[in-house]
Amino acid sequence: MKTELGPDATSLGWVFQYSLVDRTGKHSSDELRSYQDWFMRYAVQSVPGVAEVATVGGQVRQYQVTVRPDALAAYKLPLEAVIEAVRKGNNDVGGRLVELSGREYMVRGRGYVKSMADLEKLVLKTENGTPITVKDVATVALGPEMRRGIADYNGQGDVVGGIVVMRQGENALHVIDRVKAKLDELKPSLPSGSRWSPATIAPISSGAPSVRSPTS
Repeated sequence: MKTELGPDATSLGWVFQYSLVDRTGKHSSDELRSYQDWFMRYAVQSVPGVAEVATVGGQVRQYQVTVRPDALAAYKLPLEAVIEAVRKGNNDVGGRLVELSGREYMVRGRGYVKSMADLEKLVLKTENGTPITVKDVATVALGPEMRRGIADYNGQGDVVGGIVVMRQGENALHVIDRVKAKLDELKPSLPSGSRWSPATIAPISSGAPSVRSPTS
């Protein structure tokens, strides 16, 4: 069990919701989810008075390694060898200090994967000096993570949205005005053909919120 500090907010801090709507069909739900998770959420979270921005809807993009059992058997490798190689191959490590010419240098290894090719090149073992890599026994692809919920916008289908939680003691109206101003600033950088829209979100089942525009 991991202990973490919660946001500086109360149970009444849920003050604003927005959705990232794309009716052109140019962008998949995982693309919009990635934009919300890695850009839009942090921009809104930087607004004074905002404690947290939670994402709802869409699909989380992930690297998926599909192992071929016949290839594993041919190379006499257990499945755990692939799991361990992927785990160790996607990690930064630190070392000690090296002193040169009166200066100290920190040693570290930067090993986070940045593409599917990085995963495919991970070495599982060597045979007579020839490396056996992940690519030899598995297929690496980008795909969606298993869903834990879904958000619907006005009955028109899946949508990506954000829930803004304000800090304790803040004025809700002022925070909402600042959030709207920030979202307007982000309009030029939104994925082409998409727009943000204020929305009300109400649970329709466990883990599956329904998103509606304020006028619906």
